[in-house]
Amino acid sequence: MKVLGIESSCDETGVALYDTERGLRGHRVHSQIDLHAAYGGVVPELASRDHIRRLPILVRETLAEAGCALSEVDALAYTAGPGLAGALLVGAGAAEALAMALAVPALPVHHLEGHLLSPLLSADPPAFPFVALLVSGGHTQLMRVSGVGDYELLGESLDDAAGEAFDKTAKLLGLGYPGGPQLARLAEGGTAGRFRLPRPMLHSGDLDFSFSGLKTAVLNVVSAPGWHAADAADLAADFQQAVVEVLVKKALGALRRTGLKRLVVAGGVGANRSLRAQLDEAARRRGWRVYYPEPELCTDNGAMIAFAGALRLAAGAMPGGGGAIAIRPRWPLVELRPPV
Repeated sequence: MKVLGIESSCDETGVALYDTERGLRGHRVHSQIDLHAAYGGVVPELASRDHIRRLPILVRETLAEAGCALSEVDALAYTAGPGLAGALLVGAGAAEALAMALAVPALPVHHLEGHLLSPLLSADPPAFPFVALLVSGGHTQLMRVSGVGDYELLGESLDDAAGEAFDKTAKLLGLGYPGGPQLARLAEGGTAGRFRLPRPMLHSGDLDFSFSGLKTAVLNVVSAPGWHAADAADLAADFQQAVVEVLVKKALGALRRTGLKRLVVAGGVGANRSLRAQLDEAARRRGWRVYYPEPELCTDNGAMIAFAGALRLAAGAMPGGGGAIAIRPRWPLVELRPPV
């Protein structure tokens, strides 16, 4: 089965072709970073318009890379949520229209399920069950994953997600868009330990997160008399260390609570080198294993959508409404069920 996947939930346009017999055959992503940089963040209307412009080009390029004609596509999979409503409508509309023209099924896919299952695309995929740490944009969650669609929420952020905290803190430090990656790069040149930043909910006894207080602590530092921009790298290093310490402790706590020994880390923040290094070392000492998506699949992409759609269709999931366009900008992952 050849599944064409479309991702358009926010500021990346992604298209990929996944073949259940031959694996990932084509993969294209267009980032809108340059488009939104002048505004310091994503402008939803501009994002939607750019998806409209880019999708036809990316579909053609993906099929050419795969050596596959459009008529050979067996199914469409597209991100139906969560995400920006207008951006989701672009991808959903394109996928449903193509599916009707080709007389093939179209399957709405949950964006976070795509991230969660993306490490299964690697050459050394994890086996079910495992614990997943989802750190994608506005989401920080710990899940017990027993199979496709079989997810148990163990803990989540009660306010700002880790990615949001990175982006907001980057703005406080005067960094441009996208803030998170720029802050991580700045932190690499700093020395942690100068600033006494909190570790919110580190000892809460549960698996939930809170990062808004950490962001406020940074605000207090940069607003205090005597603050110098020359100290920004050290403050960034302290901030990153605080976030990573909390994520690592909670993820290890989830493994202990479930009795599992496999951890999957997915989402954009999962590409953070400090987080990976500390998780790998902590897991190594305990005889556990951490799995990550391939680097190019950490951010939003069509490959994870095509793959998740292929897994669900192969397991008997019913396609969408035959051309009806239904999106869910707010869609809790725990509402998903195994394919039937």
